[in-house]
Amino acid sequence: MDISTILGVLMAFGMIFFGIFIGKSAPSAFLDLPSVFITIGGAFASTIASHPKERSFRILGVIMSTFKEPKIDNIGLVRTLVSFSEKARREGLLSLEENLNEIEDPFMKKALQLVIDGTDPELLKSMMEAEMDLIEEDLMANKAMMDSAGAFAPAYGMIGTLIGLIGMLRTLNNPETIGPNMSVALVTTFYGSILSNAVFLPMGEKLGRRAIKILRQKQMILEGVLSIQAGENPRVLEEKLKSFLTNEEKAAYEASLGREAA
Repeated sequence: MDISTILGVLMAFGMIFFGIFIGKSAPSAFLDLPSVFITIGGAFASTIASHPKERSFRILGVIMSTFKEPKIDNIGLVRTLVSFSEKARREGLLSLEENLNEIEDPFMKKALQLVIDGTDPELLKSMMEAEMDLIEEDLMANKAMMDSAGAFAPAYGMIGTLIGLIGMLRTLNNPETIGPNMSVALVTTFYGSILSNAVFLPMGEKLGRRAIKILRQKQMILEGVLSIQAGENPRVLEEKLKSFLTNEEKAAYEASLGREAA
């Protein structure tokens, strides 16, 4: 569970409710069911319409995925690839076949299988880079959905406001209705702004940053596998893979081996 997503959304709504409370506004003034349908329903409808059906119908799944922390263990990955390198140097590349069933990452499993099968290094690199392109396309498509929803929500909020203003103008000859009608008209803009800035756009930003981390890990795997195939010294491979780690990850990696970080 990604606690930062949950905490961020809750804090955003909490600050809004707190502002309403200390402003001594009546909470009921911010509740309007037609505005909810216009803003949320409209944003979802346009997001679905603007993306391919095989992806757009999974919009709720994409939203829920932001609450789940992906498993990205770069430190464990370095240890695994270094151990594979040492084994391949001792026993040959074919010895890695018995380790394939232990690998959970499909990308890494496929790359190692290609090495074991004797695939040409250039062809292997080309195939796995094409695989990375597909992974990137999938990850960024999810981000694009949240960005679309974040753009459509305020637009539908404005549409709802226009609907409310039209209704208000029809009763303009009755001054007593102007204030309440104007309040209801502005609620949809309020909803649209909240959904965009407290939910959809932050989720899109999170998915984009996750994509960067996941793709960096795939690049690390590819570099490691190509080095194993080339028969590079495990120590050289280790240093190469450590260049993909953040400073915190490097320190944790060295600590796990009982060494001091450089």
